[in-house]
Amino acid sequence: MERSPLVPDPGSAASSPGLPRNLGLPEYVTRRPSGFYRTLNPATKLAIAALEVVTVFLVPGWLGPIAVLLVLAVVAAASHTARALAVIGLAASPLVISIMVVNLFILPGAVDPIFRAGPIAPTWSGLWFGLLTSTRLLVFSSAVALAYVTTPVDDLLADMSRRGLGRRGVFVVGAAVQMVPRTIERVGEIMDAQRARGMDTEGRIWRRARAIVPLAAPVVFGALTEVEERTMALEARAFTAPGRQTQLRVPADRSRDRALRWAALLALAGVVVLRLSGRVG
Repeated sequence: MERSPLVPDPGSAASSPGLPRNLGLPEYVTRRPSGFYRTLNPATKLAIAALEVVTVFLVPGWLGPIAVLLVLAVVAAASHTARALAVIGLAASPLVISIMVVNLFILPGAVDPIFRAGPIAPTWSGLWFGLLTSTRLLVFSSAVALAYVTTPVDDLLADMSRRGLGRRGVFVVGAAVQMVPRTIERVGEIMDAQRARGMDTEGRIWRRARAIVPLAAPVVFGALTEVEERTMALEARAFTAPGRQTQLRVPADRSRDRALRWAALLALAGVVVLRLSGRVG
């Protein structure tokens, strides 16, 4: 007697006890986050990131940036995201260098030059202010990046939808978050395709510059085509239909998440009040 293909064999791995059975459900539904900090609710991680950003910019001097930097270093090491944060820091290095150069040479009101070489006179005040500003920028980007690299985009969007954000708002947030990674991925795909057709995209800098024009057009047209395809897919899935959408899975919001979230929001409000009252800074 033949066994139905819909019924697993009792001796097969699909029916073995202790093994997960997704029953054909997508990975988005069956995935469960694991690991330090990754299991926190997305809203909790956003609240913590907001507290860190406010502390960096409102607490005067080096106290705020250094305190937040130490917290980020511990969390990144425990959640194994230090390498990703380092890559993001390297990506921000051109902006950091420009801030350092501008403040070092043309900080308004600085009258303590390190040395003079004709009209060039870098100042100690500009050096320290540039270092402080650059540190704040790096800590700010690291705080936001930590929440990003430890939170899947679909979890973030599902949690926002569960908390009442409209489907249009969820779509805008998702498109903004995924825009840069998708563009980078599309550029890589186009470069591979152009190399397969014989285009030289490596070597000296003038060769790379010459390859920008053939790469730019496919990237732009590909982005426009993707927007059209995404619009058609949303309409096919009743994006504008009235009524509340059914959530297949929403991230867990445990009591510890709520406690951490409220603690972060209260601490954030406390920092703002102290700064506005003049007790800090």
